[in-house]
Amino acid sequence: MSLFDDREKAFENKFKLDEERLFKLNARAVNLFGQWAAAQLGLDGADAAAYAQHVIEADFEHPGTADFLKKVQDDLNGKGIDLSFHQLENHFNALRERAAAELFPTK
Repeated sequence: MSLFDDREKAFENKFKLDEERLFKLNARAVNLFGQWAAAQLGLDGADAAAYAQHVIEADFEHPGTADFLKKVQDDLNGKGIDLSFHQLENHFNALRERAAAELFPTK
């Protein structure tokens, strides 16, 4: 292999690793958010785990966070818990930072 081929392969491997890490980070953050939302709804145990799974599934509907944030907002509003989309987005971002610290701790 030439030097160019080696560099190309290294960039491809880095891209793949970065994408895997991003997927794991987002999955963990959405799961944490789903668990938090379940607690807000008064769910625990298996019901909370099932609700968090529904939130994760909602995340796959469209790219970005709007799909699962809207689902949680609608569910919370249905129980009389009035949180704005912006408040939920801020809480998700905080949980995303927590997930990053858990998955990829700095030295």
